[in-house]
Amino acid sequence: MPLRRPRPAYVPPFYSSTNAVHRPFCCSTSSAPSSNGVPRPPQTVKVSKISTNRSHDVSTDDGRKGFGHVVTVDEMTQSLHSEDDPLWQLMKREASNAASEEPQLASALYATILVHETLEETLGTTLGNALDTPTFQATQWVELFREAMADDPEYGKAVRADIAAVMQRDPASSHAARVMLYSKGFQALESWRCAHWLWNKGRTSLALYMQSMISNRFAVDIHPAAKIGHGVLIDHGTGIVIGETATLGNNVSLLHNVTLGGTGKETGDRHPKVGDGVMIGAGAAILGNIKVGMGAHIAACSVVLKPVEPFAIISGVPGKMVGKVSYKAGVMPSFVMDQRLSIDVLGTKNPYHSAVTGSVKGVHTHEDDELFEGSSI
Repeated sequence: MPLRRPRPAYVPPFYSSTNAVHRPFCCSTSSAPSSNGVPRPPQTVKVSKISTNRSHDVSTDDGRKGFGHVVTVDEMTQSLHSEDDPLWQLMKREASNAASEEPQLASALYATILVHETLEETLGTTLGNALDTPTFQATQWVELFREAMADDPEYGKAVRADIAAVMQRDPASSHAARVMLYSKGFQALESWRCAHWLWNKGRTSLALYMQSMISNRFAVDIHPAAKIGHGVLIDHGTGIVIGETATLGNNVSLLHNVTLGGTGKETGDRHPKVGDGVMIGAGAAILGNIKVGMGAHIAACSVVLKPVEPFAIISGVPGKMVGKVSYKAGVMPSFVMDQRLSIDVLGTKNPYHSAVTGSVKGVHTHEDDELFEGSSI
């Protein structure tokens, strides 16, 4: 018979079922004992005016769509500019809306988001529960994540940049709370950041164990020694493979089943170096120690075996350059997420076309900045 753990997930201590005094919350109707041990009358805590017995069409519900009205990253920055952490305030607001909208989720939303004081605490709890196993329990994962984020301030900055990237580029994940709770690609990436921190601290055994758990839970296999920048979108997540010596720049977008791998049994530096702003389509494979320049677009299912120029459009098996990115200055393929780009260059007008073609004009860069050579967390 498989092992059964007494508590399947980490719950913040305030809500722990092992507390001596149980306090009603969310939609609970349980009674807390008084100081003399006599039970008080049952309490009912109302969390929603919406009946759970009727069908509920969120698409026409007066603008209330689960987590509430969609607030873009720019709108968030403007409306919450006085807050120390506007993204965290937005996430709590969305979770509160969802708890009111769906009473069945209220307890989970309180335990994962609303009871916490920082985004880092919420992230640790969410990922800890996701990686929980009978032999390495959620409480251990939570403490490990909190240790890593407290030690490295860049961890939290990268997390926020990654959430913003998902909100801006994935139309199905426009709420910060939804990204935190339900985006498998995001959760895998932030879990990898902890494994990378462990690797850099010399705790390689635990880092490799964590890589295995991430692969098992999220179907995303990233070696903890790889280097990844910030503002990265891993859409869907399933089937992502990134090798030990690979580097991934800032503001890169990857779809499912992308491989950044080697070409065989060679050792040493053997994996791709992907520059900033690159868009890699679903099922694409980039193999070997080759450079993919800034702003390149790799079409879906392409197999890339040779270096890629900055702003090149690569398509086919083996991959060949079929055109140059033709966006306004400062716009990257990873921002636009246009999967038809390799077809557009063959005759269809590109809606983002401008006089700036394949140029880094307006983009902050250095002489050889198409490669990501900087730090990762």
